[in-house]
Amino acid sequence: MTALIRQTPQGPHHEPHSEAPDYREAPHNLEAEQDLLGAILVNNEALDRVSSFLKPDHFFDPLHGRIFESAAKLIMGGKRATPITLKTFFQADPPVGDLTVPQYLGRLAANATTIINAEDYGRTVYDLAVRRNLIEIGESMVNTAYDSPIDAEPSKQIEEAEQRLYELAETGKYGAGFEPFSSALTDAIDMAANAYQRDGGLSGLATGFADLDQRMGGLQASDLIILAGRPSMGKTALATNIAYHVAKAYAADPNTGEATDGAVVGFFSLEMSAEQLATRIISEQSQISSEKIRRGRIDSNDFDRIVEASQELQNLPLFIDQTGGISVAQLAARARRLKRQRGLGFIIVDYLQLLTGSSRRAQEGRVQEVSEITTGLKALAKELHVPILALSQLSRQVEQRDDKRPQLADLRESGSIEQDADVVMFVFREEYYLERSQPRENTEEHRQWQQDMEAVMGKAEVIVGKQRHGPTGTVTLQFSPEFTRFSNLAASDRLPDRME
Repeated sequence: MTALIRQTPQGPHHEPHSEAPDYREAPHNLEAEQDLLGAILVNNEALDRVSSFLKPDHFFDPLHGRIFESAAKLIMGGKRATPITLKTFFQADPPVGDLTVPQYLGRLAANATTIINAEDYGRTVYDLAVRRNLIEIGESMVNTAYDSPIDAEPSKQIEEAEQRLYELAETGKYGAGFEPFSSALTDAIDMAANAYQRDGGLSGLATGFADLDQRMGGLQASDLIILAGRPSMGKTALATNIAYHVAKAYAADPNTGEATDGAVVGFFSLEMSAEQLATRIISEQSQISSEKIRRGRIDSNDFDRIVEASQELQNLPLFIDQTGGISVAQLAARARRLKRQRGLGFIIVDYLQLLTGSSRRAQEGRVQEVSEITTGLKALAKELHVPILALSQLSRQVEQRDDKRPQLADLRESGSIEQDADVVMFVFREEYYLERSQPRENTEEHRQWQQDMEAVMGKAEVIVGKQRHGPTGTVTLQFSPEFTRFSNLAASDRLPDRME
């Protein structure tokens, strides 16, 4: 239990006792804990300075943690926390040295001098608690590495350690608190200035599709953008097209190293391999069918075009993580690492439903787990100040309607996705459904079908169903399925937008 009489520091010539125990004590500072509690008991306003980040379990001495918790409950309830009002909570506790706990509370208050340093004491207590947690994680890693069976995969232990470190880092985010409006105003003016100076007048990253950029103003930093669609609509194709455009446009200031255009792209491909993604991008740029490339059905001219496209793509700042089934915590840790090492500016996740949440959320149900995933992605976008484009599946109820254009309600586990997303876009190709409903030839229905097919052939709609910063509506793009390539529609072929 806590010693009441503080020991004076030993002089510089003091020799350690020869029989001192040979072990290291966990990092702690009882004096900082005592001074903080004393400051709170003398002036309850001191709690406001530490309540945003300090918790009872951060105290090394369990009694101190209980005193902090009891005082906080009283103060939050609009009551005064003093040695007298706290007395009833600790009547049955064993004595601290030669003092009862109520007497100890009085001693804490009597020894308090000022609340000016309360936040500094709180930070000290918190930082030491983090160090103790790090020691615990480190010891656990060592013990697990020693005791694990020989056939246990080390990668699993690494992921578990990353998860625990991530949770520790997340718990420790006590934020910057309030900031003056002038600071936010400066940021807004800087964004407007960047948009004014950038070609096309975009405040965000250009997708490479003029109509989509005009609709959205580019991909905005800190935004969570959901791109959803049924299978074979072209979600991954559109995502890889955008990834290529953003990475290709990347340029950095030679003095500061900050991106002046485009961005370094991190692509989390949870479904496709890195090789498959690379093949798609080569197909897009060389305009040779990805199927021909995979099957080797190419001639010398095709091969030369592939080599030329590959050379152009060689130095593209596009990084692919093809690990399947990772958690949102692992994704965040890897994104932070890439941000530190390469200056990450844009993240793509293909796709949302293949991420996993914490085991606790998973036990509560898939909806709760997806809610944790979308909340985590939005928090990561704000933390790294980058846009995150996350692909998402749609429920099968789309197929039951005559008009198969997707709606917000079609999102799987739609509540959390729709709520957390800043932008929700849908990819829809009417051609896909129409070509599967071909009527019998040489009939009036078949002639009408041919006219309808000609109208939608090679066209894809990107439906902006939700946008916090601007209007919703539909953008039409050209789509070449053999190359999985989207492109701007020729001006004469553009359909009028449907504005909402």
